[in-house]
Amino acid sequence: MVSFIVCLAILVCGYFTYGKIVDTIFNPDDRETPAVAINDGVDYVVMPQWKLFLVQLLNIAGLGPIFGAISGAMWGPVVYLWITFGTVFAGAVHDYFAGMLSERNNGASISEVTGIYLGGTMKNIMRVFAVILLVMVGTVFAVGPAGLIVKLIGTSGATGLLVNKVFWLAIILIYYFIATFISVDKIIGKIYPVFGICLIVMAIGVAFGTLTSGQPMPEIFANFTNMHPDGTPIWAFMFITVACGAISGFHATQSPLMARCLKSERQGRFVFYGAMVAEGIIALIWASAACTLLGGAAIKELGGGGANTVFEISTMTMKGVGMVLAVLGVIACPITSGDTAFRSARLTIADWFQIDQGKWKNRLVLCVPVLGVGAILGFGNALGKIDYNVIWRYFSWSNQTLAMIVLWAGAMYLAQNKRNYWICAVPATFMSAVSSTYFVMAGECLGLIPFFKNNKLVGYPVGIIVAVCFLALFLSKAKKIEGAKSVVA
Repeated sequence: MVSFIVCLAILVCGYFTYGKIVDTIFNPDDRETPAVAINDGVDYVVMPQWKLFLVQLLNIAGLGPIFGAISGAMWGPVVYLWITFGTVFAGAVHDYFAGMLSERNNGASISEVTGIYLGGTMKNIMRVFAVILLVMVGTVFAVGPAGLIVKLIGTSGATGLLVNKVFWLAIILIYYFIATFISVDKIIGKIYPVFGICLIVMAIGVAFGTLTSGQPMPEIFANFTNMHPDGTPIWAFMFITVACGAISGFHATQSPLMARCLKSERQGRFVFYGAMVAEGIIALIWASAACTLLGGAAIKELGGGGANTVFEISTMTMKGVGMVLAVLGVIACPITSGDTAFRSARLTIADWFQIDQGKWKNRLVLCVPVLGVGAILGFGNALGKIDYNVIWRYFSWSNQTLAMIVLWAGAMYLAQNKRNYWICAVPATFMSAVSSTYFVMAGECLGLIPFFKNNKLVGYPVGIIVAVCFLALFLSKAKKIEGAKSVVA
């Protein structure tokens, strides 16, 4: 229990200390925000701060901090360290800069933002990369809730299971279409606070149930080792698996949605940095519950961090209405990320081709193909044609690679403005090593070739070399910027 309490305290204190440092370095001011200057009544709408926080939290807190944290628990309580320090020094910094740089550039999508600071080539790469990632996220966050609903209501027989899963998947996709199409304040701005209550109750219920279960919570200092039942390396697999609970590039696609709704730049720390800290707390709760009540072997037997494991933990920690509410909270979380994933995909394409989204016909033209691709992937999984776990793994790696790129963009912004760029450059370097190492070793990437799969002797050096090269390129560019500014001065 000591490890859990200490990590929880670090997360909370991190918001008030390091979060303040990050905010001070960025230096928000009283300039007119896009929500006030543009205000189109569809995507640019002023909303109160408390609602901005809840919407941002629910946008980013999908299956990631729950499924990912449970899967991460297979490595044992060492996962607490990544969730805690990853959130404070990487994830929250990433989310803050994704939101605030978007706000400084008229609420631009993250692909456009990275292009501004990293160049036109990166902009085009990010446009394609972001749309693919968002469609995958939307699909994952449609299939997962459908499976949880079927598990909750109970179904007999393989045919009944398939029919119910297809039915609920169709209902979720219809809702996604509506939420993607209409004004941000009509559905998202109104129902998210309700879902937020479910999310908060779920987290409190699982935490209380775990603490009072009578099971000893494993401590980091007594289990500082790799406890994965398959012996899967901690580096870099755990850092990819626990994506949304520590740092996630998906959040960078969501932050511009709220950047278009800020009334003041000074709301940024609470909305962006604060929401990520809250998500880190959620991930810590689920990881500790999985470590305490199940353990790596049991999690693996239940199928990893999926619907079965979530249902099992909810049953063990709460009974009756409380348990149902917890499961509903887990269903609401991904749904409230899935709809904004597809909405972000629409806005990314709209920014890309400069399509006015104030006109309903233009929104419809983009909504149909975006949701159509999601439907093909989703129903393909429901019918057993597409493996959900494969989609999740590609989503996880894409997540962390996007996060790496956004952090480098943040570092470049700070360098251009002669501020302390190390708050972004250090986590960017770290994530460069994580993403490149995983790409070399993972079974769905270069690991498809037997020589590379889980080959530490190759993967680890490659990850270090790539990270060092990226850092060297950045520092070279930063010095040129500083030199040019000093000459002008």
